[in-house]
Amino acid sequence: MFNIHPAKVFMGDTGSLLLGGVISAMALYLKMPLLLIIIALVPVIETLSVIIQVAYFKKTGNRVFKMTPIHHHFELSGWKENKVVIVFSLVTLILCIVGLRII
Repeated sequence: MFNIHPAKVFMGDTGSLLLGGVISAMALYLKMPLLLIIIALVPVIETLSVIIQVAYFKKTGNRVFKMTPIHHHFELSGWKENKVVIVFSLVTLILCIVGLRII
């Protein structure tokens, strides 16, 4: 409710790291760490995009993406912020449903 465009509250690193840690701990406690990769594919791709960009730039001096994390690449490619949020949220929702079906 607070993050309806324009956002009024930003979580920041501390909050997002806490949530990620709690979800990861739950997956490990339930002995389902591979399920976490499916459910959290969007954050995994966000992280991988940064790793790929840095490694490729150090080797070649060129960039793979216009900007990382990858959601900024889509924004610089012409997607509006709302579209990026909706698409990433829908992908996460679909992956969570897939993850629940696996359980």
